[in-house]
Amino acid sequence: MKLLVLAVAAATLLGAAEPGFVSLFNGKDLTGWTLFGKKGEGYLVEDGKVICAANGGGNLLTEKEFSDFVFRFEFKLPPGGNNGVGIRAPLSGDVAYSGMEIQLLDHDNEKYKGWLQPWQRNGSLYNVFPASAEALKPVGEWNQEEITAKGTKITVVLNGKTVLDADISTVTDPEILKKHPGLQRKSGHVGFLGHNDPVEFRNIRIKAL
Repeated sequence: MKLLVLAVAAATLLGAAEPGFVSLFNGKDLTGWTLFGKKGEGYLVEDGKVICAANGGGNLLTEKEFSDFVFRFEFKLPPGGNNGVGIRAPLSGDVAYSGMEIQLLDHDNEKYKGWLQPWQRNGSLYNVFPASAEALKPVGEWNQEEITAKGTKITVVLNGKTVLDADISTVTDPEILKKHPGLQRKSGHVGFLGHNDPVEFRNIRIKAL
């Protein structure tokens, strides 16, 4: 109980210190979120954290929609952990294509050696733009991420370092455009796209622009 109280208090103070930001997670339950494509136990709430259940997951997205925004959160990966951040997403389909997905991945894990594509690495806009830099902390440590969507520009800052600075209006490959109708979306839901690994999240907040 003490851990939960401290986590909620910390989230409240964090929001107060960041003008314009509102918390998306109350630290107690998934009020304000919706889950579709649930796998296994989906997502759990423990000690003020949202946790993708082991051998579970699905698409955990906000009930509210956002257009231009700054989305901030902390995440912690287990060894080989794989998750994603859905942005401007609908509540249907494969969000990596019907919306957009920013990769959350322990890409240096041995199981990914030899086959992982650049656009699959952590911080990439999946199947569209590869991350331009690396800034992941060691497995088991908390990472701080900020995703900004403003018009056609998508920026990802990880642990204070810009790892993606992309303009989706520059995508001209007809195959990518056909495969990713979500690139044309102007607004949608944000959230997490679980892939069976116990990835943890906390201090989840957003600022509409």
